[in-house]
Amino acid sequence: MAPWSGYAKKIFGNPTKGGRQLTNEKLNIGIVLGSTRQGRVSPQVGEWVKGIADKRGDANYEIVDIAYFQLPFLGTTDGTEPGIAAWNEKLANLDGFVFIVQEYNHSITGALKNAIDFAREAWNNKAAGIVSYGSTGGARAAEHLRGILGELMVADVRTHPTLSLFTDFENFSVFKPQDLHQDNLKLMLDQVIAWSGALKTLRQK
Repeated sequence: MAPWSGYAKKIFGNPTKGGRQLTNEKLNIGIVLGSTRQGRVSPQVGEWVKGIADKRGDANYEIVDIAYFQLPFLGTTDGTEPGIAAWNEKLANLDGFVFIVQEYNHSITGALKNAIDFAREAWNNKAAGIVSYGSTGGARAAEHLRGILGELMVADVRTHPTLSLFTDFENFSVFKPQDLHQDNLKLMLDQVIAWSGALKTLRQK
């Protein structure tokens, strides 16, 4: 799906700037791994999302692992750690996001919340989808994340694949998703691309 065909055109029409059609430059979408603990399964879920997304050819998809940036706890240092600047630079170069979210005590991980709080303008006027997992599909964590994203002016899309630790993971550790999740994931990506493209025109004004 091209960035401005099908689903996107139905909602937003053809984007223009100064009376000229905008280029079909591919969007950059970050697949954000929301956990940093040892033994985490988010890399497996992230690679599943990326494998399906890459076949679409409609954007540049990349895994963004918050563990790589080694962010300190917000407010506990002088803020000069190189990972903080690198994190903000990475986010600034992305047009949209897919968050891989695991549920901890009805919410997202502390590591993800901390990473989110280390940026502000780099989030603004972009779109995001959520893929969550947990004993109840991570639904409660995803709903919590939606409220956080709203404050940061990130437009979260409606379609939301929810993965169960009981039926989509073998021994709670090896990711083996049911085939039915692929349809939801593809629809979510349609929406992320449509909204990311629309919001990019807003940022370019």
